[in-house]
Amino acid sequence: MHASQIYIYALVQGITELFPISSVGHGVILPYLFHWTSISGSKQFLPFIVMLHLGTALALLIYFWRDWVDLISSLWMRKPHERRILGLIIVATIPAAIIGKLLQHKFAELFPNALSASIFLIVNGFVLFLADRLRRRRASKEIQQISYVQSFFIGIVQAFALIPGFSRSGITMTAGLGTGLSYEESARFSFLLATPIIAGAGVLEVPKMLKSNSSVMLHLGLVGGLLAGIVAFLSTAFLMRYFSTHEVKALRPFGWYCIIVGVIVAIMALLHLHF
Repeated sequence: MHASQIYIYALVQGITELFPISSVGHGVILPYLFHWTSISGSKQFLPFIVMLHLGTALALLIYFWRDWVDLISSLWMRKPHERRILGLIIVATIPAAIIGKLLQHKFAELFPNALSASIFLIVNGFVLFLADRLRRRRASKEIQQISYVQSFFIGIVQAFALIPGFSRSGITMTAGLGTGLSYEESARFSFLLATPIIAGAGVLEVPKMLKSNSSVMLHLGLVGGLLAGIVAFLSTAFLMRYFSTHEVKALRPFGWYCIIVGVIVAIMALLHLHF
């Protein structure tokens, strides 16, 4: 991989993992647009992707460090609200982790190309429009007010993010808004839930990364992970401020982005197949 490719992948990862526009979908579309199709098939690509995800998870952990201190300390201190939120995160993580482990490779085999990613990116855009309608119809709750059943459901729908084009943060925010959370609270729960999911997925791949015996790729992965982490931290800060100041149609700009980019890439892919 060239330095420019590392920087582009890291920047895209840091933004799209938190913005509701599908990091997996962009991971499929990006090499297609730049004709980097040989990169994703390389054995050296794995360490790089692992480090990008770990960098993103670290950024989330740093941004929400006060929340995590309160959540963990609630195990032995009297903090009922924080203890309930921790329980909700655990309940939502279980189905997401199980489904992800069982179906991740199957989804990758079923939807491996830019055309399918672009189609699901368009669908993701319409899901975000639906999320805005759900927000307008319901009163706002705080995270600790949702039920464990609702939290479990959020964990289940999170599995849609395994399909390139569906956004993990987008689908979990949509489900959160459907339970009555505000934009800010649904984003906060989505990002708190993302921390163990992204970190766990990265840690599981570390043994494979170490077996690759590629010190050069490991070094490049560290650089990419650092850059992705910085961008992810800035993305999180921007989104939390954005959702705290927008009460109506906050997801619509991201929905339009998904639809426009999806349509453009789909047309390009169809023309490529035709000719």
